[in-house]
This record gives sequence, C-alpha cells and structure tokens, in this order.
Amino acid sequence: MAVPKRKMSRSRTRSRRAQWTAQIPELVPVTTPDGRQVRVPARLVPAVRRGLVVPD
Repeated sequence: MAVPKRKMSRSRTRSRRAQWTAQIPELVPVTTPDGRQVRVPARLVPAVRRGLVVPD
C-alpha cells in the first residue's frame, strides 16, 4: 500500500473529497413475471425479470 511522504493539508484533502458525487441511476421500464410494468435501475433488470427482486 502506498504511504504518503508528507502530510496533506486539510484544505487540500477536503477539496479532493468534495469532487465526488453520487450518480442517480437511470431507470429502465421492465415487465415483472406477474405482468406489472415497473421502472428499475439497469443493473437490476435481469433479477427483476427472473423474479429474484420484487420492486415496490
């Protein structure tokens, strides 16, 4: 694991961390096994189609 040679200032650390933001997942329309039409994130489409995940 890399170890820093010098201490990083608080302002530099906080500025770097402030750049990260969460992304809102794109919702895709999917038909569930019981025939309902729901919108779920793209990564959950296979699980919803198989009935492994039950969307609310």
